[in-house]
Amino acid sequence: MVDIEGTPVAVESVREVGPDTVALELETPDEFDALPGQFVLLRAVPGDDTDADEDDVVARHYTLSSPSVGDTFEITVGIDPEGDLSPWLADLEGGETVHVDGPFGEITYERDRDIVAVAGGPGVGPAVSIAEAAHEAGHEAVVVYQDDEPAHVDRLENLEDEGVTVVFVDEDDGEELADAIEAHLEEGQVYAFGFHDFVTFVAETIDDAGGDSDEALIENFG
Repeated sequence: MVDIEGTPVAVESVREVGPDTVALELETPDEFDALPGQFVLLRAVPGDDTDADEDDVVARHYTLSSPSVGDTFEITVGIDPEGDLSPWLADLEGGETVHVDGPFGEITYERDRDIVAVAGGPGVGPAVSIAEAAHEAGHEAVVVYQDDEPAHVDRLENLEDEGVTVVFVDEDDGEELADAIEAHLEEGQVYAFGFHDFVTFVAETIDDAGGDSDEALIENFG
């Protein structure tokens, strides 16, 4: 059996959280202390190949989508039907083992201030986790989320029911996204999570609105 780097952890559960999106609840390794906004490197050998070697190990980064870490923590996985790892992860039933390294990342939330979380696509995982953590800590939170097929809608609607502002934006509506960012820019520390074009747009919008994008905490997913 191939020796996989990282700490082996059990997959506690897998649940669907949106179109082509699942959340994995993973066993928390010893001395694993992560904050919302951080990410892990997950390694696994997809399938049941007992003759696998190191070339068969697939590794991907995933940002935490749980507001805190206890006995378990959560990551959110967008499923690429042609991907090497995500379809296999989505088909797990719990009890399997994957390997994790981390946590990594300097973009964190320490439950100490009001926040504005701007998410594009897979950025919803860390955005909702930060918003939940802020709300639980008694701070104000805003979520601006652009996606035509949103995930974690139940959690976002729960936040709305509890007084958190949540703005859903259509995928191709840049004007609506810019208006939402500008409208809430001064309401807390700005976090932004998403792919390169999305976070670049967010940064430019902040500057155009009179803010300073250098003060925003932005995670570029590539």
